[in-house]
Amino acid sequence: MASDPSQTPPAGPRPEVSVVVPVYNESGAAPDLAREIADAFRGWSVEILFVDDCSRDDTRERLAALKPELPSLRLLVHAANAGQSRAVRTGVLAARGDIIVTLDGDGQNDPADAPRLVEALKAGPADLALVGGERVRRQDSAAKKVASRVGNGVRKRLLKDTANDTGCGLKAFRREAFLRLPYFDHIHRYLPALMLREGYRTAFLPVGHRPRTTGASKYTNLGRLWASLSDLRGVMWLQSRARLPGEITES
Repeated sequence: MASDPSQTPPAGPRPEVSVVVPVYNESGAAPDLAREIADAFRGWSVEILFVDDCSRDDTRERLAALKPELPSLRLLVHAANAGQSRAVRTGVLAARGDIIVTLDGDGQNDPADAPRLVEALKAGPADLALVGGERVRRQDSAAKKVASRVGNGVRKRLLKDTANDTGCGLKAFRREAFLRLPYFDHIHRYLPALMLREGYRTAFLPVGHRPRTTGASKYTNLGRLWASLSDLRGVMWLQSRARLPGEITES
């Protein structure tokens, strides 16, 4: 059985926000990203969890070396590569904050946008469980932007999840709501649809997007398409099997 870091959380008061960043072979981007996150949440009660998905470069070592500089930094390491969604789940399970923020580990999400999503989540109604980012002025190749536009359009039409850009890694959501969702690989692209399935509300805000300056993308358009076909069928099946009880009272 895999060990569970959430069973031995660090001592001290619980943070309000836990920032979860999955990384795989992001040695060039991860250290600066960690510093940017700390700066963006300066003055907040926050912890920063980087989840190294068994990187083959020195991502782990470079992040570990930052711990004296960034006391809020926690580093979790997978013994085997398990993918982005599993890395996010590892971070959420270990997180101590009630609100989770996720960012991609390549540095293309701007951490400066993250507090705004958290504020929107906190200011919303009690059943608002997720505020997602929607990238504007995307700094990706033309082929990647076209593939994303098509994929988002098909997904939105089939799942009716109201999201224009589920590929954006920058999201703020309630930890409790996330843990109610059924887990599967690639779940990070279907969080809005699954939150709606559980009866929660979702909202979206425009966020910036930056060019990748180090490393290489872990996805290809063809690979993402192949996985999406199976995932879409699965999520549609989950939606078809959902039955909500309405208001729950105790007597």
